[in-house]
Amino acid sequence: MFSLKSVRGRVARTTVVGALTAAVCGTLMSGSAAAIVNGNNATVPYPFMATIPESAPSQGLFDGTCGAALIDPQWVLTAAHCVQGEALVLDGTVRVGSGHRTSGGTVRAIDRIVVHPGYVNGYEGGANKDDMALVRLDRPVAATPIPVAKRAGGPGTLTRILGFGTTSDTELAFADRLQQLETRRGATAECAPGYADRTRLCTISRVPRAMACFGDSGGPQLQKGRHGRWELVGTTSGPGAPGVACSDGPGLYSSVPAYADWIRRTVGRGA
Repeated sequence: MFSLKSVRGRVARTTVVGALTAAVCGTLMSGSAAAIVNGNNATVPYPFMATIPESAPSQGLFDGTCGAALIDPQWVLTAAHCVQGEALVLDGTVRVGSGHRTSGGTVRAIDRIVVHPGYVNGYEGGANKDDMALVRLDRPVAATPIPVAKRAGGPGTLTRILGFGTTSDTELAFADRLQQLETRRGATAECAPGYADRTRLCTISRVPRAMACFGDSGGPQLQKGRHGRWELVGTTSGPGAPGVACSDGPGLYSSVPAYADWIRRTVGRGA
């Protein structure tokens, strides 16, 4: 992860999604290509895609965003570093189901936020631990939630990441249209030592010079389940190696199946 100073100097690669959020936390997480650096405009609707508007005025960030995924009509899943940080200011709303960052879809107020009790921010040069948070909306939405995968596919499994983050390694240029990038599950050894493990998925771009970046944090990583339907396997957490630009990869994603019990309990008791 990077500090705001490093972002101003280069917007280098920290946690792949949540650049703003991370910056706010004093830990910028960078990530990938073309809002997702070198990603492409979304080719199909993703009704479960959500965004959490946020800023860090004291850090010079006024129009930030984090990604999230609708997993229940009244709950979205995001990264803990997207909702917890000393300088972070949440807009207090969540936009669900739009292919545009600041318009369309359904907007709901945030009712409550539940951060995983084990969350630890990696800050400079390390990976976040238990980087998961659930956000309860004030009212349910009509959009169809995405199912949580029963298990993460093994190394080589084809995946797709989504986000509205910056499209550049060197400046905060957030995408208006939702971006997608074809990726794959990487082996543990394809990320830096100590980064990937049972709860953190090493993710490799299948497109040259591409990966998630600032503003993509908390967004979904998808894999195909039975009958070829998308299911949620990861949440953008940060870079898979220290000190590299977003587009150089790899990315690090919290494994959603690894936290399925915590998610089920939290949603089941209403917080």
